[in-house]
Amino acid sequence: MAQQRIPATVITGFLGAGKTTLIRNLLQMVDGDRLALIINEFGDIGVDAALTKECGAPSCDADSIIELANGCICCTVADDFLPSMEALLNQTPPPDRIIIETSGLALPQPLVQAFQWPDIRTRAMLDGVITVVDGPALAKDQVASDLAAVENQRQNDPELDHDTPINELFHDQLSAANILVLSKTDMMTDADKQNVKAKLGRMMTQNAPIVETTATSAPLSALFGLGLEAEAFERSAHTLHDHHHEHDDDHDHDHDHDHEHHHGHDHGHDAFQTVILSIPPLDTAEQVVDAIKELAEPGGMLRAKGFLTVTGKRAPLVVQAVGSRVEHYYTPTGSAMPTDDNAGQGRLVVIGHAGMDVDTLAKRTGGSITG
Repeated sequence: MAQQRIPATVITGFLGAGKTTLIRNLLQMVDGDRLALIINEFGDIGVDAALTKECGAPSCDADSIIELANGCICCTVADDFLPSMEALLNQTPPPDRIIIETSGLALPQPLVQAFQWPDIRTRAMLDGVITVVDGPALAKDQVASDLAAVENQRQNDPELDHDTPINELFHDQLSAANILVLSKTDMMTDADKQNVKAKLGRMMTQNAPIVETTATSAPLSALFGLGLEAEAFERSAHTLHDHHHEHDDDHDHDHDHDHEHHHGHDHGHDAFQTVILSIPPLDTAEQVVDAIKELAEPGGMLRAKGFLTVTGKRAPLVVQAVGSRVEHYYTPTGSAMPTDDNAGQGRLVVIGHAGMDVDTLAKRTGGSITG
């Protein structure tokens, strides 16, 4: 029997974007799973790790937090990342999930490619890459809220050894993302949010759903369980071919790390909703695929997944969507299919922003809301 690979999520983003806040929210929401963290830290202080250790979440024990304290993860992948991953994978029992937070100015692409190493790929699966974007900063046409602090770190941190311009690095982080997290949206007007989303859409070379978050809300079910390893590999390989970054100790340094401090523990979930649809046999698979794409951003849907039936097909139809990217396929004949009590009724779980237009999806598919 093949060994089940442990899913790992890479979280990247600039100084002050809100990576640590997002991770702490996710830690609070994990229920029953053992979650491990790899945090790429600068210097000897370990600010981010200290914050996560004191967050109080049951899944956040000190033994499952590993810091890489010698600089950018993309420069030290072979020296630090591999032994750190092996240390986690060799734990008994191993973690159920791994989160890797990159440093503020780390290139995510080399880290993504490291998941293809045989020693890692057979035991860990890259579930997806999440890039956190500072919403209020980008509304002001800035990639970070405190550019002076970023520049100061670039010039003075001897550990940093890249010469990548900040704007180019921002585009690299966007290009690597399977999902974009737009942070601090409670500090933005509706007009600002729409303008920023449009701006991100123009910057992206490939579409990615945008998840709005605040200091106290993050949708666990929309960010975990993506299963987008192949897409992440493809995106990072494309970007790596487009950019070539020289390493030279004489270059100015162009990295930073996110030391954003949030000590609140009120993690509300009102900004998101999960809806379960009971759907009768469909005429075609495209009927539900087209309806899901219509509900995706800007319609408010972030994810959808379920087992459905199609008239004339004996095998169940599996549907999995992240934003407007929809995968669907028929399972082998005779496979078990989770259904509602009524014979032939499929079930589709839809996750998105509160107020998303699920009624239209139900109408398009002939379904009804059951939960």
